[in-house]
Amino acid sequence: MDRMPNVRPSNRPQSTPVPVKRPNLLKRLLKVLGPGLITGASDDDPSGIGTYSATGASFGYALLWLAPATFPLMAAVQYICARIGLVCHCGIAGVIRQHYSRYLLVPVVLGLVIANTFNAATDIAAIAAGVNLLVPIPEVWLVIPIGIVLLVAMVWGSYRLIGKTFKWLTLSLFAYIGAAFFAKPDWDVVLKDTLIPTVNFSGEFLMMLVGILGTTISPYLFFWQASQEVEEQAAACRARLWRHSKGPSDGELTYAFWDVNIGMLLSNVVMFFIILTTAATLNRAGVVQIETAAQAAEALRPLAGKGAFVLMALGLIGTGVLAVPILTGSGAYAVAEAMCWKCGLDEKPRDAKGFYLVMSASTVVALAIDLVGISPIKALLWTAVLNGFIAPPLLVVIMLISNDRKIMGKRVNNRWLNALGWLTTSLMFAAAVALVVSWL
Repeated sequence: MDRMPNVRPSNRPQSTPVPVKRPNLLKRLLKVLGPGLITGASDDDPSGIGTYSATGASFGYALLWLAPATFPLMAAVQYICARIGLVCHCGIAGVIRQHYSRYLLVPVVLGLVIANTFNAATDIAAIAAGVNLLVPIPEVWLVIPIGIVLLVAMVWGSYRLIGKTFKWLTLSLFAYIGAAFFAKPDWDVVLKDTLIPTVNFSGEFLMMLVGILGTTISPYLFFWQASQEVEEQAAACRARLWRHSKGPSDGELTYAFWDVNIGMLLSNVVMFFIILTTAATLNRAGVVQIETAAQAAEALRPLAGKGAFVLMALGLIGTGVLAVPILTGSGAYAVAEAMCWKCGLDEKPRDAKGFYLVMSASTVVALAIDLVGISPIKALLWTAVLNGFIAPPLLVVIMLISNDRKIMGKRVNNRWLNALGWLTTSLMFAAAVALVVSWL
């Protein structure tokens, strides 16, 4: 019988496997999500928050149904824009330049830049107002420093740094969800008005409907979504292989689908809770005239307590910081693509001078609007008007692009995307017509 070898036990301590520390669920989720999340969060900018606050103050819970009703519309449009960016390797303006007349391209891009600049002005003023609500510093002293900090971050920051910052800023939206629970709403009425639409044809109702549609389905979101899909691919170091491939894979499109839908869902959930909060407090107390998000936050203090007020003020600052660079950046992308300039947040300023010059000029003009005393409410009104008239024809162009096999190849829209896309286009045209009729 063989003898077992005489093996002495080792005195060395046995090494134990070191557990790999995985990032928490929130960090993993933020890493997976990208342009769709950021675009959805930027949709709830201070201008949008002011619109939703006015809706809740004026109509109470009656228009809560608009939040779930608009979700599939905006999600479909943004997903179509994401597909265009993934397939064509450029933004909306670049595709229009390549396949359509300059007589369409120039007014679309010019109108977008003007509307975005006015919107950026109102949002910079809103950030200053939000800081003023928490710290007694005059708003006029804050406007220029805020604008400069945001511009410097966009010009000299890398896309990865900016993208990560934007993702974390989306967390500020949860402040509005938290504020709703301080307001102690009547949940039975909330459920009823969410599920059963209330519609009337008064001028006030139509104006509010136009405002909500124009705020939730804005042209700058179309341009930003498509351009950021291109930027995201480049930042992931797959640009060269991707640009020479036959197009995006099914996996990339699935990723974009979930990214966009989660981002748009977050946007509409926040919209829902802002309307709910102001309905439960301001409307219930008889405060029915709210024109800005800062007014809504200030009015909440005696009605819902300091907790809700602080949350609303912090959300106002966070969403403004997120939205302003996206507004000026989407305009810069559009101009650069229209002029065939080099563009991208990862490009050095010396290599993409035109792109950063447009972004800087838009920011400077926005600051001038705030400093010369132009009413933010008037600026917001004209922004809504421009967006209301730009969006419908632009949506027609987007739908034509996304159904053109010469442009999209086999990635043309399926029947569901076409149904939702054309429905959204029709509703936006109807909203524009309703706005004109309300003026007569």
